[in-house]
Amino acid sequence: MASLFGSDAYTPAEISARIESVGVTKARLPLLQMVVLSLLGGAFIGLGALVCMLVLSDATLGYAASRLLAGLVFSLGLLLVVVAGAELFTGNNLLAMAWADGRIGTGELLRCWLVVCAGNFAGALVLAMMVWLSGHASGNAGAIAAAYVQVATAKCELPLPEAFWRGVLCNVLVCLAVWMAAAGRSVIDKAVAIVPPVTVFVAAGFEHSVANMFVVPMALLLEAAGPAAVPGLDLVAFLERLAVVIAGNLVGGSVLVALVYHLIYRRGQPS
Repeated sequence: MASLFGSDAYTPAEISARIESVGVTKARLPLLQMVVLSLLGGAFIGLGALVCMLVLSDATLGYAASRLLAGLVFSLGLLLVVVAGAELFTGNNLLAMAWADGRIGTGELLRCWLVVCAGNFAGALVLAMMVWLSGHASGNAGAIAAAYVQVATAKCELPLPEAFWRGVLCNVLVCLAVWMAAAGRSVIDKAVAIVPPVTVFVAAGFEHSVANMFVVPMALLLEAAGPAAVPGLDLVAFLERLAVVIAGNLVGGSVLVALVYHLIYRRGQPS
């Protein structure tokens, strides 16, 4: 098929084999390497969210234009993860494919997910503290800080069922972006594959757990330094919704992408 259409991209069946093999490697990384790469993953996604907030702070943009542009620049985070190298909890939901094929055990799968999720959270928190100390949010006459607070408050007030399904839909798109990036042989190929799905999930308002690990703590820091508390912006509410979004991300990435493609391409095939 590749020769017929003049493409050197890997086929979907070849992608599934690559994703499965990479999943085995990721699950068996030494702990220190996994932790440091996870810290980078949280910080990289936080950088994407930072630029996203910059766009959303511009009141001169229309709603659709601001959402689409915010999604476009947020793609920086996943590009850094895939090209520069890092471990990301949402993308690592694709390890379910290697688990379903029996190439990694349940303990290895859960260890990877737990370590990477915790490492992403720590990396996002460290970045939030550094950005807060830098005074970045005071830019645009304080509109950037207002954007953080507005977005974070909306996340903390999101009804739990909506938070779950937004998490599901988000990680379907994120894992499809990672999946398609695995088809590419160059950095340009990977960028072309990653940007559209990421742009769509941000524009649609879906929930990415690691991005929330940066945005909401950043808003909480701004609130703590401000003159008054912000109604609706609450640490307990954030953690409650974060847990629900993580669950949604897991279902979207591991079930609706990894296990579906395992059923199509890997079930019954030699490892």
